[in-house]
Amino acid sequence: MDEDAAPRSDSGEKFNGGGQRRKRPRKSDSNASFLRAARAGNLDKVVEYLKGGIDINTCNQNGLNALHLAAKEGHVGLVQELLGRGSAVDSATKKGNTALHIASLAGQAEVVKVLVKEGANINAQSQNGFTPLYMAAQENHIDVVKYLLENGANQSTATEDGFTPLAVALQQGHNQAVAILLENDTKGKVRLPALHIAARKDDTKSAALLLQNDHNADVQSKSGFTPLHIAAHYGNVNVATLLLNRGAAVDFTARNGITPLHVASKRGNTNMVKLLLDRGGQIGAKTRDGLTPLHCAARSGHEQVVELVLERGAPLLARTKNGLSPLHMAAQGDHVECVKHLLQHKAPVDDVTLDYLTALHVAAHCGHYRVTKLLLDKRANPNARALNGFTPLHIACKKNRIKVMELLVKYGASIQAVTESGLTPVHVAAFMGHLNIVLLLLQNGASPDVTNVRGETALHMAARAGQVEVVRCLLRNGALVDARAREEQTPLHIASRLGKTEIVQLLLQHMAHPDAATTNGYTPLHISAREGQVDVASVLLEAGAAHSLATKKGFTPLHVAAKYGSLDVAKLLLQRRAAADSAGKNGLTPLHVAAHYDNQKVALLLLEKGASPHATAKNGYTPLHIAAKKNQMQIASTLLGYGAETDTVTKQGVTPLHLASQEGHSDMVTLLLEKGANIYASTKSGLTALHLAAQEDKVNVADILTKHGADEDAHTKLGYTPLIVACHYGNVKMVNFLLKQGADVNAKTKNGYTPLHQAAQQGHTHVINVLLQHGARPEATTANGNTALAIAKRLGYISVVDTLKVVTEEVTTTTTTITEKHKLNVPETMTEVLDVSDEEGDDTMTGDGGEYLRPEDLKELGDDSLPSSQFLDGVNYLRYSLEGGRSDSSDRSHTLSHASYLRDSAMIDDTVLIPSHQVSALAKEAERNSYRLSWGPENLDNVALSSSPIHSGCFKRRAESFAFQKVPFTKTD
Repeated sequence: MDEDAAPRSDSGEKFNGGGQRRKRPRKSDSNASFLRAARAGNLDKVVEYLKGGIDINTCNQNGLNALHLAAKEGHVGLVQELLGRGSAVDSATKKGNTALHIASLAGQAEVVKVLVKEGANINAQSQNGFTPLYMAAQENHIDVVKYLLENGANQSTATEDGFTPLAVALQQGHNQAVAILLENDTKGKVRLPALHIAARKDDTKSAALLLQNDHNADVQSKSGFTPLHIAAHYGNVNVATLLLNRGAAVDFTARNGITPLHVASKRGNTNMVKLLLDRGGQIGAKTRDGLTPLHCAARSGHEQVVELVLERGAPLLARTKNGLSPLHMAAQGDHVECVKHLLQHKAPVDDVTLDYLTALHVAAHCGHYRVTKLLLDKRANPNARALNGFTPLHIACKKNRIKVMELLVKYGASIQAVTESGLTPVHVAAFMGHLNIVLLLLQNGASPDVTNVRGETALHMAARAGQVEVVRCLLRNGALVDARAREEQTPLHIASRLGKTEIVQLLLQHMAHPDAATTNGYTPLHISAREGQVDVASVLLEAGAAHSLATKKGFTPLHVAAKYGSLDVAKLLLQRRAAADSAGKNGLTPLHVAAHYDNQKVALLLLEKGASPHATAKNGYTPLHIAAKKNQMQIASTLLGYGAETDTVTKQGVTPLHLASQEGHSDMVTLLLEKGANIYASTKSGLTALHLAAQEDKVNVADILTKHGADEDAHTKLGYTPLIVACHYGNVKMVNFLLKQGADVNAKTKNGYTPLHQAAQQGHTHVINVLLQHGARPEATTANGNTALAIAKRLGYISVVDTLKVVTEEVTTTTTTITEKHKLNVPETMTEVLDVSDEEGDDTMTGDGGEYLRPEDLKELGDDSLPSSQFLDGVNYLRYSLEGGRSDSSDRSHTLSHASYLRDSAMIDDTVLIPSHQVSALAKEAERNSYRLSWGPENLDNVALSSSPIHSGCFKRRAESFAFQKVPFTKTD
């Protein structure tokens, strides 16, 4: 009978066989033994107890279980075993400590790693609010502190008494732990040195402790900023004083020449500015691009700082590299009080930048009414001209600043002022579509018909920009509807080109001439045909535009539609009975033009509407000639399908087959031959298709021609065979091909020239070798008795002479001497060209017609945009990005983008992370304040005056105060 079957007493005692009692071990004794084994790290014993039924979560009177004890003693293997057998990783003692608390306090780094990997709550708090990180920091367990921070420990979590891990580390004087905690207190941003963090938090205690071990108060961040820069940014006077007392350089220049005084001035920290000045900060210090502290304060609108630095002798006339003064900066930011202070200190009211921009230009651009009025009251010149002639009124009109515009006019701004390109304010407002501005200018006597240097009126410019209401306003106020600009272009030409149907209708309603012609004879209908503007063309035709009018070269609107493939316009014109076969001055019909430019759909339309496929130009070209030369296969097939004749000849006797052969278009040659083209047809000089293929070395075409029966020995009028032609041009491949086809190697021209003579005359040694190999007779003489060798000698072809002299017997009957000048014999050739261009001066076959206003013409208007002053030459190099950004040199771009504005706005890089809601607010402010002086809806000017302010952001300083007199300590349970 086993032990478990023995009888038991009520108390649970077992009886042996003799009836004697044997005491069973108490359960509490087993639990204690189990816990002792765990503390000792006796893995086998622990496992034995567990197999015997001991509860794995058994604990002592303080709530310590086996996992707690093993963790405290650093028994990694046992900890893993217990966790694997189901021990609760976050089970807590009576005081709320978990195994992670206990291991962290004991500095058991490996156990800490195991617990964290098994999911222990890294930020668990005990009864008094202690975290594992707090415990590790208290005992200066550096490895544990680092690991916990790397795995998400929150060092901001405080005890019930408000103490943080940093507080206890400071109290204990654990310098390393303090440094690690500070350097990790960046909320996910680029990490900064500990002293920088202390400066950001205005934590003089931490800063003092750190400086005890490292006396360098000017330690730099990756971006080159010192703790004093950081303190200046946040206005932390206490820590700044400590840093200066410990030797920090008051004028330490970080990247781009930025000093702490620049930073404090930009931030508007008056007390900090005073401290830095009292400690010797240079009031005239300049950044790389020339910003002084006064520039920074003026641009940010910190009037108290402006007044302070002015009283301390700040250079009032200091300029940035682009010539911006503090007054320009204050005007840009609409900082009235700053402007007043500057003017009271005798700042010149009309001070100019390198581009001759005054503060009034700037205020007008930004629409700052108060600053504009203040400047005008201080007698600023309302007609000051920038480098390219823009006045403040031009700028106000461009930016639609109505109140500023009215104010400028009231103070005497000229409404007829012109820029270097002749633009008046009404030109600018009309182009931009600012109807109210245009009306006000007209009411104040502005003329709508003043022209710029291109001869354009405000109506031209409004038409180009598609400003319908402005066009209507100008017409109602008497603007000349048919005003002529350069090349005699009217507003109707411009609107027709751009497809502005509503404007076209408006102009026609006000009696615009529908058939007004440019200097090249282009009417609005021609232009709409070119651009495929079928709706405009329809409106013009309804208004009586003539579809038969021709340009100077005789092109009708239908020719133009054929040239540019404007199928819908071509259909419309043909529906309105436009002549399908109308011929230009050179005899070209629309079908010729469509064939040349391979506009197949238009060509088919013309043929369907009765256009003749047999029409000939003045030189005899038919559409099929053009298609053959240009290798337009589809059009050629269509023309042949409509009855085009394959053997129609030009005035020089050229057939389509000649042209296709000369160009090497094998598919076209095949098509023409299949359609019955005469392979023996010759030009007036006797050239066959094979001659032309030989001339151009088109062996592929020659092969097709010979297979269709072409005569290899056909003679021109001068007696040239295809072989002699090929030899003349040195076409070795063609020579070999023709010889294989049986061409006569010793055929002669009328002057007695054989292929060998022709090759020798041209110096083609490689051809001569081929001819000799095929039986050419070197002794053959020309009509005047010259051998090929004699010709080569006379012309000085040494290699040819060397080749021929070994095979040629000297002939003494020659009638010429070696010193006589040789007369070259050249075969006939075909160089016939068809001029398909329209306008005078166009390149043949590539004419691009219509000298009317084009998009590129708009570029000239860009010259009248505001000159390039990088308006915040300040922002771009006081460019402290939120994520470790870099500063761009002022010579890179004079336009500050919205994105770069956001980067620039947070004064110090890698020091602070703005919460998302604050970033959103910052972006909205950037949108409100980001101005671009670009000239037009599509950035017409080539430069821009960027006015994005140096935004101070909305950073909340978290000052952490510590009660250093008594920091609570933890102890084991």
